[in-house]
Amino acid sequence: MSHTLGIRQAQKQKTRQALLDAALELLEGQSLSSLGLREVTRAVGVAPTAFYRHFRSTADLGVALVEEALGSLHPTIRTMVSTTGDGEERIARVVELIAGHVARYPAHVRFIARERHGGVQPVREAIAEQLARFAGEVAEALAADPVSAGWSEDDLLMLAQLYVDQMLMTACWFLEAQEAGPEERARIAQLAIRQLRLISVGRQHWLDDSAGN
Repeated sequence: MSHTLGIRQAQKQKTRQALLDAALELLEGQSLSSLGLREVTRAVGVAPTAFYRHFRSTADLGVALVEEALGSLHPTIRTMVSTTGDGEERIARVVELIAGHVARYPAHVRFIARERHGGVQPVREAIAEQLARFAGEVAEALAADPVSAGWSEDDLLMLAQLYVDQMLMTACWFLEAQEAGPEERARIAQLAIRQLRLISVGRQHWLDDSAGN
């Protein structure tokens, strides 16, 4: 009996993942607010009623896509902020990791970039929640750095949010340059490095007497 239940559960998970994959592919050329569940089920080859065994609505499916696209990124974010080496090496490594992630998961990055300010509120909120978690994790890592001595929790979180926003913007730049040549991708990498360096320089002088507190 348990074997049969295991097979059914595996099949259910397989169908759920197929719905997510089909939706992500369909969203390459449209927003979630315009996606119909019949489009998704047709692409998978299941009846529309089967959709509701896995998701309450297309918004619910969108939230699941957010978890799939961003939930697995937490280890990568931790790697980015804990990368060893001097400032220049660390920044270059972060940009390299971002470019690699975009190359591996372009559809996920495109979905997040489009739906972050899209028309489906639960999905916008889910993205905002994940990005807030990223900022919290980055803030914790920054707090452990000796450079952060004397920083308030609010200022550390503000800095972390700057880093997260910059990482997301850099990912979008690399996404847009997917079909471009290596020269354009190198230009984007250098621009991202310079902007992250600017944030880092500001960080080093934030507590100077001349800084606005």
